[in-house]
Amino acid sequence: MSQSASNVRLRSARHAAGYRSQQELATALGVGVRQVRRWESENPPWPHPELQQALTDLLGQDLESLGFTPPAGRDRPHTLRRTTAGTAVAAAGLAAIPVQTTAAIQPASVAADFEAVTRSHRRLYWSVTPATLHPAAVAHAALGCALLTETTGQTRRSVAAALAESYLLAGRIEFFDLRDSEHAGRTLLLALQAAGQADDPLLGAAILAHSAFIPAWDSEREAAAERMVAARTYARRGPASTEFLAWLDAVEAECETRCGNIRTALHLIGHAEDVLRHGTGHTSPPWMDWFSGARLAAFKGNTQLVAGHLPQARTTLLSVLEDMPATEDKQRTVVYGDLAAVEAAAGNPEQACAYARQALDQLGITWYAMGMDRIREVRRTLAPHQHEQCVRDLDEHLYGWSTTVSALAR
Repeated sequence: MSQSASNVRLRSARHAAGYRSQQELATALGVGVRQVRRWESENPPWPHPELQQALTDLLGQDLESLGFTPPAGRDRPHTLRRTTAGTAVAAAGLAAIPVQTTAAIQPASVAADFEAVTRSHRRLYWSVTPATLHPAAVAHAALGCALLTETTGQTRRSVAAALAESYLLAGRIEFFDLRDSEHAGRTLLLALQAAGQADDPLLGAAILAHSAFIPAWDSEREAAAERMVAARTYARRGPASTEFLAWLDAVEAECETRCGNIRTALHLIGHAEDVLRHGTGHTSPPWMDWFSGARLAAFKGNTQLVAGHLPQARTTLLSVLEDMPATEDKQRTVVYGDLAAVEAAAGNPEQACAYARQALDQLGITWYAMGMDRIREVRRTLAPHQHEQCVRDLDEHLYGWSTTVSALAR
């Protein structure tokens, strides 16, 4: 079939929606490839009623714009619907991810271009100052929302997945780096909506698990547990990798620790360790760059600390420092903070202050609000020793202009 003797409009719309071959579109519609060939011929037959809406939904244009001519005597078809399930979300007073609303369709290459920036932000998170990266991530997400209105089919799903990841990154910065739980909750909701548009259950599971941290930090166990049940439900649709399943255990353990259920938390960490020893064979998604065996050990050390198992916590956390890659600057701050807490609880103020100063030195390189929270908590426990020189030296490090302003602003 020559290009001059074909339905160029339908073929162009198919490519723009990310369906590179006629077979891919046929599979998406649940029809034979021969049917798509007939539609892309010079005189395409009018689609059957049950396929008309499917075509317009997948390709983002009405039938006439796709090169079809209504049979004589038949009413013109309705144009592409302009309302979606997002209306229900908006009616509930929540922000909603936009839907395709215009016939100006972007080419399929836009998905790869948008994903490339998302990947760059993912890598920059580990070194760029959060206050600098956050506006860039939010602006990139705004671009993704605009692109969702101009893409269809596989291209739209790819953009939606990258958009969900961008919102997840922004939400993580808001919660872990900036300690803004209120904004983090709203941002993670947007991430979940975008993951739904992408129909990506693992990404949805990751977002839900992150959202469980928010109520857990306020000791709201029921809300945190409900979100973890949802996260595990989505993960079963995955399939999830060994690391992903172990991470879910670690997140739930952290939530249980925050809610005072230490025995349950230790059981979950033990289960995570067993999971890592027996792989599922599935590969972790590329965006899951926040978990490893060393990260699990860090979770364990913190739980042992809270449980009062100080010798075990010290051993675990020291091994984490040895195994942690050089790029783990933020996590290293948290581990130093936990080691400081171990020594403070063990009655070793000088060693506690030494670890706390190491944490502060690391924070001077890469800011991490969670790390600073650890140091402030250690300082509070050192109140009985506040007249000792080691504690006064720690205060000189802790109460610089920037950290003092930050503390008063909270």
